[in-house]
Amino acid sequence: MDLRRILSALSEPTRLGAMQIVCDGGEHCVCELMERLNATQSRMSRHMGVLKSVGLVVDRRDAQWVRYRCNPDLPQSIQRIIDAVLDAAETDEKAAA
Repeated sequence: MDLRRILSALSEPTRLGAMQIVCDGGEHCVCELMERLNATQSRMSRHMGVLKSVGLVVDRRDAQWVRYRCNPDLPQSIQRIIDAVLDAAETDEKAAA
């Protein structure tokens, strides 16, 4: 896994928001991500494609929808980085509120 590509993928606000959602341990339909992140289907699919291409998420087709979840096979070192980024984003959001 290329750390630079991972950090670059997480630097975009919609992708970071998507990671905050999918890393809760559940599986999330693209329609849910669209609604929660106020994104169109094409925009959300493009962003999720970036997260998938760097290995952060995996997907599963469910009829006409695609469901995403955090990649359960992430190396521990990468998972720690993802956790730190998500914790920092949450802290930043709380401070801004």
